[in-house]
Amino acid sequence: MKLQRKQDLGIRLNTYSVFEMFQSAYSAASTRKSWQAICWGAAILLVASVAAPTYADDQHFITIGTAGVTGVYYPSGGATCQIVNRSRRDHGIRCSVETASGSISNINNIRSGNLDFGFVQSDWQHHAFLGTSVFEEAGPFKDLRSVFSLHNEVATVAVRAGSEFTEFNDLKGKKVNIGAQGSGSAATWADLIGSLGWTTENQKQLTTLQTSGLADALCTGRIDAYFVLIGHPAGLVKDTQEQCDIRLLGIDGEAVTSLQEQTPYYRPAEIPAGLYNLDEPISSFGVVATFVTSVKMPANIVATLVSSVFDHFDTFTQLHPALSDLTLMDLAAYDMPAPLHPGALKFFHEKGLLPQNGAK
Repeated sequence: MKLQRKQDLGIRLNTYSVFEMFQSAYSAASTRKSWQAICWGAAILLVASVAAPTYADDQHFITIGTAGVTGVYYPSGGATCQIVNRSRRDHGIRCSVETASGSISNINNIRSGNLDFGFVQSDWQHHAFLGTSVFEEAGPFKDLRSVFSLHNEVATVAVRAGSEFTEFNDLKGKKVNIGAQGSGSAATWADLIGSLGWTTENQKQLTTLQTSGLADALCTGRIDAYFVLIGHPAGLVKDTQEQCDIRLLGIDGEAVTSLQEQTPYYRPAEIPAGLYNLDEPISSFGVVATFVTSVKMPANIVATLVSSVFDHFDTFTQLHPALSDLTLMDLAAYDMPAPLHPGALKFFHEKGLLPQNGAK
């Protein structure tokens, strides 16, 4: 069914292009009152529409799940597709990006076959592969495969500068936005407050707004704070600073240390001094952004995506500041929970980014 859906999409795309050609010819005919031009336009439509299914059969249509447009996943997905589509005549792969709620949504959609690839936090890749946490009911997603890893994502809390909040625990019972439903941020929040011992009473005013509305919501007082896992420098934080004065709260202490010790995917992290006019770094914890697919995805398609990013790496890293410190070694450096897809594994071996013996 999915293959047919993609072929139908290809036919529709080509038919649309053909229709534009016909429309142009018809417009010219109407202007010149030329019956010959109308016939020419009709001929274009007839010939090209017959050829369209053949073109679609030669194409592979893939979709990449991202997240909100103010984060890093969306421009990363857009960059990947842009690079792949430039050379689609050579490999026959056409790529499109879909906005989504984030990690958990992307994993569920890959599992159901509604997405081919997706960006996900390393913690939710871990839970999905093992069938733990929010994936316990669905069970282990053993067909999940890693493709490459990207930047660190840091747990970030923003409050208004004039607020009374000076540390994370001050937010108990306050209006805190924790991320859209199905996002990795919302699920990571649950892990964090569980380790801190917060009760249901402490969380009665939580909200789940999309990231695109957070700056306005914080600065107008509709929320007291927002919590996100995001790469830095982040457009969201900069957008908020342009609307009002804010402070970033650190997340540290014994409970967070315990959280990091109990889970292999959380690691100490910080927001560096100098960013957002910070005089000192902000201590926190974080995860790694990863790119994943299913074992069912053909190896040649996976290899094409990885090769496209590898060959145009400078362009890729310039599309968002959070990617600017990324190195080629980082693509394969993080020991991801799900095994590397064979297409990615072979490519990384050939480029010397992995040892020849022993798959990751």
